[in-house]
Amino acid sequence: MRVANTTAPRTIEFVERPLPAVQRGTALVRVEHVTLCGTDFHIWEGEYLNPFPIVQGHEIVGTVASIHSDHPAFQIGSRVAVSPVRTCGKCHACSVGRSNVCRDVSVLGCYEDGAFAEFIAVPISALHSVPDTVPSTLAPLSEPASIALQAVQRGRPQAGELALVIGCGPIGLIATLALREAGVDVVAADTVLSRTDTAREFGAASTVVIDVSAPFPTGSEIASAIGDSERPVTLIIEATGSPAAFIGAVEIAAPTARVVAVGISDREVTIPMRAIPLKELDILGSRNSLNLIDEGLRLIERNPEHFAALVTHRFAFEEIEQALSVMRTDPAAVRKVLISFEGVNVSHGHSG
Repeated sequence: MRVANTTAPRTIEFVERPLPAVQRGTALVRVEHVTLCGTDFHIWEGEYLNPFPIVQGHEIVGTVASIHSDHPAFQIGSRVAVSPVRTCGKCHACSVGRSNVCRDVSVLGCYEDGAFAEFIAVPISALHSVPDTVPSTLAPLSEPASIALQAVQRGRPQAGELALVIGCGPIGLIATLALREAGVDVVAADTVLSRTDTAREFGAASTVVIDVSAPFPTGSEIASAIGDSERPVTLIIEATGSPAAFIGAVEIAAPTARVVAVGISDREVTIPMRAIPLKELDILGSRNSLNLIDEGLRLIERNPEHFAALVTHRFAFEEIEQALSVMRTDPAAVRKVLISFEGVNVSHGHSG
């Protein structure tokens, strides 16, 4: 089989490898499509804590090519999305049902070889049936959808409350969509006008364009965006990893609010110690997802046009480096990049 192996920053080599062996409890999946996210880009750029060489790719859909034993849910030819998260099952986090933050968590394509390959062997437990109504080109988006849904669930949304989503990239957009389905009024914020315009299409009641050279918007300014400056902002999802955005979120949050940090960065944040206890804020981290791929697939099934709009660029398997380069040269225009394997009509540029 052909494998795209990232051997060093901005260096991918196509090599031939034997097909993976199928062991007890595993299946061989023929990869059909992989979508790219910012993590893929940072790995390729050499900015991520991963080993080289590594086979990237963690947002995956394919078909079962071989399975070790009979399984009631999967047969040869079954369309499947693949959960890339691997956990130990033994540590404290796993023992209390929080395996998404396992002490020894690993992610295919990030810390170990992933799906930039024609075939991958994965545990049967990592397979998720793709509904007949979900196109294979959209099914890989169930992985980023699961990340957004984890952040939303961590925030305990309540119908009728006002939420702020900071960052209108794919995670922020999907979170906006899920919050709207939950009956939450959402204001979406970003530094790029075109991104906030897209957030309206995903259900944001209003949007705010943040000027990085000016003070961060206040809670009243956020609430004024939907016509009531006195309305409390009780849920904030920070999906950028920007220290300024997190500081702004803590300042904006009303008493008793929940602030969910799903954006990741190594940059430091400084806030007054009084900022959290005086308002009894819940500051919540959100990482990976707790088995939410199936919910992600159902979200796609209910909103196919929204997820189709996320896929802005398409490339063939052989063009992976070109696809990653586009993420660097035209970041404002890129939402999700779709990598398609053999037998798929491929077009570059915008597709929705």
